[in-house]
Amino acid sequence: MTRVFSQTFGVVGAIIEKNGKILLVKEIKETAKNEWNHPAGWIELGENPIEAVKREIKEETGFQFTPTYILGVYSLFQKKIKKKFNITPHPIKIIFIGNISEEKKGELYDDVSETKWFLPEEIDKMDKNTLRDLDIKKMVKDYFTGKKYPLELLSHTVSE
Repeated sequence: MTRVFSQTFGVVGAIIEKNGKILLVKEIKETAKNEWNHPAGWIELGENPIEAVKREIKEETGFQFTPTYILGVYSLFQKKIKKKFNITPHPIKIIFIGNISEEKKGELYDDVSETKWFLPEEIDKMDKNTLRDLDIKKMVKDYFTGKKYPLELLSHTVSE
């Protein structure tokens, strides 16, 4: 499917915590080469966002993901991408929290080179050259302050 960056678009992702650390993925695609990101990706046309986040987490981390709550909905206007690629992306991100399987159930998708667990302080020290999107810092802070909303906040309807 062709991606169009001329309007807002839907992204799902997760803040995944284990033993006080947050799981990030290192990206290898051109727009974010060697930058750390929370596992995330586009919602496919017609896809339920809950199913989308399960798919994205498996593709980018190899873990099965069971969402338990919505952390928040975040809006990010990406100026650095506009400067680098002359496009104006504006994702609306639905960020989930939940549980992952004990063991990886699959291989990493082709746009991720590795996964790594980081302390919140390490993420807070990352800059725009290391961390794909600086809004991840806010998401991590929101997570550790206990923000969460029920999954029922999200409604998905497919109309005929």
